[in-house]
Amino acid sequence: MGLTDLAADAGLTVLNSWLESRSYITGTSPSQADVAVFNGVSKSPDAGKYPHAARWYKHIASFADEFTTLPGDASAPASTYGPEVAAAAVNPAAAPATEAEDDDEVDLFGSDEEEEDPEKEALTQKRLAEYAAKKAGKVKPAAKSVVTMDVKPWDDETDMKQLEANVRAIEKDGLVWGASTLVAVGFGIKKLQINLVIEDDKIGLDDLQQQIEEDEDHVQSTDIAAMQKL
Repeated sequence: MGLTDLAADAGLTVLNSWLESRSYITGTSPSQADVAVFNGVSKSPDAGKYPHAARWYKHIASFADEFTTLPGDASAPASTYGPEVAAAAVNPAAAPATEAEDDDEVDLFGSDEEEEDPEKEALTQKRLAEYAAKKAGKVKPAAKSVVTMDVKPWDDETDMKQLEANVRAIEKDGLVWGASTLVAVGFGIKKLQINLVIEDDKIGLDDLQQQIEEDEDHVQSTDIAAMQKL
């Protein structure tokens, strides 16, 4: 019967037992046998009830992009793999003893004295490391913010063109200056209101404001009028 009813508890119990001493359904590397059984399971088994099946499922999922290129017969169903009689794995007492059992057959339930195959373990760890490196290599877009900043002059005699030129002269990685306008604040005084886009991890607004305010001949103070995440 092989591995059948993989969506049911009985089938998952057989699969969990089969994988107790194995990294893959057959052999020492992923193959179409793993793909067939993986597709039959359809979703990750409960790690509490089926720890070996859950471990295997998570590992095989890391090869999802490579399923069509794995070796083996892609047309073979899951039932062609695993123990000859599924009931023997579910209820060992119900299976008759067979003297002709191959001495090389792996114990479905493993043994406390059996040692992990170093080659299999090394291959498993290598695959997991490759998968982790692949995920880490996917760079996320930088978080950015759109900021509206007010730059206030000392008085109505301040050269606003020069003030703005001094502000825009500040260049930093992760900083882009945008449109600006002069806004009247009273008594003939106008403030510079300027938009900018910053990368949050690269630009600190407090530091930027302090740098602008170092232009003591033109700038009295700065304020953040508005800020929105992109």
